[in-house]
Amino acid sequence: MAAAVGDRWDQPGLGDWDVRALVGHTSRALLTVETYLARPAAAVDVPTAVEYFRKAKVAAAGPDVTARGRDAGTALGADPVSAVTEIVGRVVPLVDAQSGTELVTTIAGGMRLEDYLPTRTFELAVHTADLATALDVPPRVPPTAATQALEIVAGLAVEDGLAGPLLLASTGRPGLPAGWTVL
Repeated sequence: MAAAVGDRWDQPGLGDWDVRALVGHTSRALLTVETYLARPAAAVDVPTAVEYFRKAKVAAAGPDVTARGRDAGTALGADPVSAVTEIVGRVVPLVDAQSGTELVTTIAGGMRLEDYLPTRTFELAVHTADLATALDVPPRVPPTAATQALEIVAGLAVEDGLAGPLLLASTGRPGLPAGWTVL
């Protein structure tokens, strides 16, 4: 999707981010996997992707996220598309070489890699849809990524007692209230 940006890197992306910062933040979904694989955990503190989002909620709501997105966008350099391509080319083979049972230290605590990866798929799916929206193209999410992301959304909604409004909105009933979120 970064290749579709063209010359629109400075246009609004999401919230306080321009498109460059949104792409930078999105690339962090891959970069954190690389970073966390280098930081083994001693134990599993966070058993599921849903629990990860529960525990990471406070960190994700802070102003540091906005700054990290901007910094990540800047770090993409003069050729962001090539930078993203290089990140993908480095991180995907790294993940492919793992069994999934590796313990990694995340911002929420120790997790098995196989339980952490769906959180990254979620971030990639959601923020790629955000980027598509910013670029005024249909937000198409690949089936496997969509399934993983929607399973997390459903799990969070159920745990917070928000399944009813989500079900109603998803089936064409009156929409969700402004600001409604499972995160």
